[in-house]
Amino acid sequence: MSAPQISIAFYNVENLFDTVDGAHTLDHDYTPKGKKKWGPYRFNIKIQKLGNAISKIGNDMPPVLVGLAEVENKTVLNALINSEKLKEHAYQYIHFDSPDERGIDVALLFNTRYFQPITSEVIPIEVYNSKNIRDYTRDILYVKGELMGELIHIYVNHWPSKRTGHDETQRKRIHIAKLIHDHMDSLKEHSPKIVVLGDFNDNPTDESIQNHLAINGLKNPMVDLYTNGLGSLKFYGKWMLFDQILLSSPFFEPKPNKLVFKEANIFNADFLTNPRGRYKNTPFRTYSGKYYLGGCSDHFPVYVLLESKKA
Repeated sequence: MSAPQISIAFYNVENLFDTVDGAHTLDHDYTPKGKKKWGPYRFNIKIQKLGNAISKIGNDMPPVLVGLAEVENKTVLNALINSEKLKEHAYQYIHFDSPDERGIDVALLFNTRYFQPITSEVIPIEVYNSKNIRDYTRDILYVKGELMGELIHIYVNHWPSKRTGHDETQRKRIHIAKLIHDHMDSLKEHSPKIVVLGDFNDNPTDESIQNHLAINGLKNPMVDLYTNGLGSLKFYGKWMLFDQILLSSPFFEPKPNKLVFKEANIFNADFLTNPRGRYKNTPFRTYSGKYYLGGCSDHFPVYVLLESKKA
């Protein structure tokens, strides 16, 4: 009998807003009267499609942990965990509102049959542009808990994008990488099991990841996927792997009855890809500008498989 396997996933779900115009967020476009004509019907289609996608990630069962990016609030998270394909899997979530001006946050879904949270908090990010004006971006979500009886530490991320230029934004991403390592150092735990996942808006070989995040015992099992030409999104016509899951060294040390790394992959099933045209086989997004397409997201999910080694 093969060793039991579980998966941990990350998914940028592309602007998962509810249909209500928030007073303190830039979400008017995502309302029935907004530019995108975002009403209950379209919202429900997206929720059901995302739930179906998440339910199929991994191996024999849906992921026990799912980091999410671009979720607006608890309303959309409640709808997601109660969607048709996820409601039977005992998912709960951890989420805090962030200062992001668009109103999009990160969150963690967890299957309560396999994971029990102990503590959770946000790690605030203070980064500034070249004019010394603060960039109000997403906080890091930190969660400590027990995964199948093993203590693990999870960091869910959505780093600043390259919209205002690579050089200016790169130093912000490097700052956040250092911030994560500072927090990891504060754990005061011998050989902790750590999962760092997210949309980093950088590839595995970029400086912020390769030289500042995947160091000091934190390993990136997704490097080979990227160097082999695979990606989770298309950016200016090229495959990028901004979505990644990094693991600390103990996940790569086989020990009896302990969870160890087996493989990393991109979940790019046909039903998540654009079926036609110049963007065929790329992630089938929900909108292209103001035009509704009806897809899941402009990113593919990524995941790692872990297995428990028998004594």
